[in-house]
Amino acid sequence: MQLNSARQAWHDCFYTAWDSQGSFIEQLGLLGAMVQTTERQRHAGHAAHQAIAGRVQSAIGKLPAHLQAFGNFMYAPRLDADTKEDAEERVFIMVQQRSPRMTAAKRDKLEYVVKGVMARYRYMHQGGQSANDDPLASPEGFRAWMDAHYGVALEPRNWERDWGDTVRLTFECCEDLDKKALSPVAAAIYEMRAAA
Repeated sequence: MQLNSARQAWHDCFYTAWDSQGSFIEQLGLLGAMVQTTERQRHAGHAAHQAIAGRVQSAIGKLPAHLQAFGNFMYAPRLDADTKEDAEERVFIMVQQRSPRMTAAKRDKLEYVVKGVMARYRYMHQGGQSANDDPLASPEGFRAWMDAHYGVALEPRNWERDWGDTVRLTFECCEDLDKKALSPVAAAIYEMRAAA
């Protein structure tokens, strides 16, 4: 496991290699049957990975539940529906608290706008280096994606007034949660590098 970034470390510490005992047990549970595979020898690299992963997992485990959910939504190799819903709900609440009052109709659409922005944010930061461009940066592209994925039609007239600030605020909320979730992981990486 390489310690290039906190984002990559979050992903890698939960990754189960297909040649591991954990993978065998996972396949057994999912399939209900044994799958014959070629065994690879255990080596020092495997033990080192487990030791480093344990330190990163410990840092993650000390986070409040909402930060763990957001971090797992962003960087875990496998994302379950409950974790995704928890992360989306937390960001939705943050956006609501920081937004001016709005109509009930707009609030109903806000839930889906938050989900859409979170999908964009996740795509932009996947891979650990935050190197991907925003795939839906244009309002037209985002509106089309929202309609295709959620069946939510957002009015193009007055886009900036109605949704521009909300989209920016949602990105800011994601960045705030991201920094808070990654901070202890980055500190653990710093400590491990200093000790090496």
